Amino acid sequence: MLASPLSIDVRRGAIADLGLLLADRRIANEGRIAVAVGPGQGARIVADLNLPHCEVFQVDEGTVDVANELGKKLRTEAFEAVAGIGGGKTIDVTKFAATMAGIPMIAVATNLSHDGIASPVSSLEHESGKSSYGVNMPVAVVVDVDYVRSAPDRLVRSGIGDVLSNLSAITDWELAGKEMDEPVDGMAVTFARVAAESVLHRRDSVESESFLTALAEALVLSGMAMSVAGSSRPASGADHEILHAIDQLYPGTSNHGELAGLGTLFAFFLRSRYLGHGEQQLEDIRASLLRHRLPTLPSDVGLDEEQFVKAVVHAPSTRPGRYTVLEHLNLSEDEIRRSVRDYVQTFGR
Repeated sequence: MLASPLSIDVRRGAIADLGLLLADRRIANEGRIAVAVGPGQGARIVADLNLPHCEVFQVDEGTVDVANELGKKLRTEAFEAVAGIGGGKTIDVTKFAATMAGIPMIAVATNLSHDGIASPVSSLEHESGKSSYGVNMPVAVVVDVDYVRSAPDRLVRSGIGDVLSNLSAITDWELAGKEMDEPVDGMAVTFARVAAESVLHRRDSVESESFLTALAEALVLSGMAMSVAGSSRPASGADHEILHAIDQLYPGTSNHGELAGLGTLFAFFLRSRYLGHGEQQLEDIRASLLRHRLPTLPSDVGLDEEQFVKAVVHAPSTRPGRYTVLEHLNLSEDEIRRSVRDYVQTFGR
């Protein structure tokens, strides 16, 4: 059976009906609801809603400690459900806390920065960096296009990079199936591919309501692909290994989606250079990233070539056991250095 949210609501004014969704007896029988809000638009949204019986918790950081603390409160105070209202960090913390407490979680996204809004994964910071944790996927997803449009453009655009990274992740999964006999789930691949291709060739951008709707639906579909697969495999390959390596080596460099897009482009460059395939996808993805003003070079995120080389060298260690083009090629540091130099010379502007 396919795990899926009970409700997916992507439209203008969707948040106005959050109270009705929380009153759904499939989610909560008695109406004892908690709401976790981030430091951005979450508090304003709660103030604008008629939710007199809910208790509000502030989520200021996306850390394991904050998620554990919220989980304890949700469990000890016997809440029936929790809504996480905010950006990616708030939703990831709330998913983790809800899983701890054994209660359903509703994701209310105020930006479209990455595909965590509907995924069974939480990416949380800890004293050694950042890790991904398996959690229950949200029982419902709400994306209000009006609130998304009022978020910073950079955060909204970055979700495009995360969706496009599905194309790299799928290619790596299929490579692992061929070389390592790893089972590949066809339905998860279909969901992830359709999500990415629904955005890849669009000529409009985040200023368009129809584009924002398509991007939100693509991010939800990516989350469902991960739920079908039982892991992040259909949405995380060499692209995310590079992303996590940059996060670990150079914290605060850039946001998740921007780094995912950069990692995706470099991974396809390696496939084109060493394996002789993926040239058209390389060009299509680069065109899409440039069209949406997303990073395509290490310098676009403030890294020099040597720093990016070190991140690529470190990347496989961020996902032990995951087979991608990086593990397949097993390039030496000097070979990676030459590849990065050629990549920058080929695509430098």
